[in-house]
Amino acid sequence: MIEAKRPDISPATSAFLAKPHLLLIDGRWTSAISGRTFETTDPATGLHLGDVSEAGVDDLDRAVSSARGAFEGAWSSLTAKHRANLLFKLADLMAEHQEVFVQLEVLDNGMTTALARATVGSRPDLFRYYAGWPERIEGATIPNSNFRPEGAELFTYTLREPVGVAGLIVPWNVPLAIACLKLAPALAAGCTVILKPAELTPLSALLLGELITQAGFPPGVVNILNGYGAVLGAAMAQHPGIDKISFTGSTAVGKEIVRAAAGNLKRVSLELGGKAPVIITNDADLDITIPGVAGAIFGLQGQNCMAATRILVEAKIFDRVVSGVVKLAENLKLGHGLLPSSQLGPLISPRHRDRVQAYVESGEAEGGELVTGGRTVDGPGCFFTPTVFARTTQEMRITREEIFGPVGCFQPFRDGDLDGAISQANDSEYGLAGSVWTTNLSTAHRLTRKIRAGQMSINSHGATGVNIPFGGFKQSGWGREFAKEGLDLYLETKSVTARL
Repeated sequence: MIEAKRPDISPATSAFLAKPHLLLIDGRWTSAISGRTFETTDPATGLHLGDVSEAGVDDLDRAVSSARGAFEGAWSSLTAKHRANLLFKLADLMAEHQEVFVQLEVLDNGMTTALARATVGSRPDLFRYYAGWPERIEGATIPNSNFRPEGAELFTYTLREPVGVAGLIVPWNVPLAIACLKLAPALAAGCTVILKPAELTPLSALLLGELITQAGFPPGVVNILNGYGAVLGAAMAQHPGIDKISFTGSTAVGKEIVRAAAGNLKRVSLELGGKAPVIITNDADLDITIPGVAGAIFGLQGQNCMAATRILVEAKIFDRVVSGVVKLAENLKLGHGLLPSSQLGPLISPRHRDRVQAYVESGEAEGGELVTGGRTVDGPGCFFTPTVFARTTQEMRITREEIFGPVGCFQPFRDGDLDGAISQANDSEYGLAGSVWTTNLSTAHRLTRKIRAGQMSINSHGATGVNIPFGGFKQSGWGREFAKEGLDLYLETKSVTARL
């Protein structure tokens, strides 16, 4: 039984929650034109956190107009150094407000304090990383050997220019981290933005908006609109005044965005779903492997596109690995993320909890061996027990579809049959992340080269960083975030040839 009482929060967090939660348009906080609001709640208790203004299409038009005006005016007139200094200032303000951000992420999303502190704590460094780029965005000079009028001397060079107005659509699973992951390179490149946080987790983006205004960004450079994806997100994808969409979320919605973006052929980058394979060989160090894989399955309650979901284990050690992960799963402490003892928080909503439950029931119906977990927890909140299936097959829905919950599916493969394991790992429409666990260096590099995924780890899982490109193969997305590649998503290349 999970208690409904919310742990104590800081006075600063309480003061933020007590404020009206509005829209940021043209540097001012304003209510939606319609006057509509929606509720945001704590998924660990079901308790009310606040009412948030719900933007409509008219509000989007206002935001696009503001962003376009700033892009063509105040923002483009700033020097690269000035833009960089604003990003540094925002990073410093975020660091000063770290604990409020941590508590808002826990309350709005349900993640544990330890995870929130890790993700929030790294975001100032992300802004500092991209603050180093505005003065390093450079073109090149090019020898002109094809087009050359008789006797003419030609000079050709390239410019790197911002795409324009960027629409940033953020998911609910790591809300602040992904908002910053999109916002920092977009601003460094010289774009203006419209940021739409997920309707389930809007709060940390609104605090970020307050700090953006405090940092001194010109009005209209960053606009923040709360609203539902099916309405506001769809309108952003279709809007002719938006030049680029960056979206993180499900593959199904990503496909809808691609179709909607065809109207003005806006640039689109997508970080979509995953069904990460894990390969564990007989020579793996199980003292490292078992807790590492358990953490990769259950971290953030499995609500993570990189989560380890298909665990392929060489037959000789299969039972040892499964029993080791089961033991850890059964000892995880579920509770409110603000409690120091909590190791696993709730799922994001009752609807999502029911979705995960339906997948578990499907796995049992299709012949999967449910070893542990697979049930909701009595009491308030959206808690779900860590779940392990053994001896699943490639045909099962729980093996093929993204569950986005604390569910690991373990499949044995024949001793020595690495080619078979590779084939199973690649038998998926997704290709975002994966990992290999072995003490054989040759095996490790052979497997990572053969697995079709954009982010691979050896004896670890989901090893990302601000300077490490991240993105997916196949139906896991288009483009790469983080690093220089993340900046490139918001830049166009212009070629210029002059006859001297």
